[in-house]
Amino acid sequence: MCRNIRQLHNFEPPATPDEVQAAALQYVRKVAGSTKPSQRNQEAFDRAVAAVAAATAELLEALVTTAPPKDREIEAAKAKERAAQRYAS
Repeated sequence: MCRNIRQLHNFEPPATPDEVQAAALQYVRKVAGSTKPSQRNQEAFDRAVAAVAAATAELLEALVTTAPPKDREIEAAKAKERAAQRYAS
């Protein structure tokens, strides 16, 4: 599950709220040990996702770097190439 959490800092364009939400959801799923909580735990699960998303957004806004922003398309192409090499027969 955690492999789906991607770096969100220092990209152009910046991370979207949907990307932050998706990362928070993956994190909470990993910590909780399930992808779908029971009805009884749904409220706690949703609160945790909201709290992690808020903390992540706050962190991304506060981080400072002198490195130039990364291009999303170039980074995606690099990841695709790494995957192709990893899973080549």
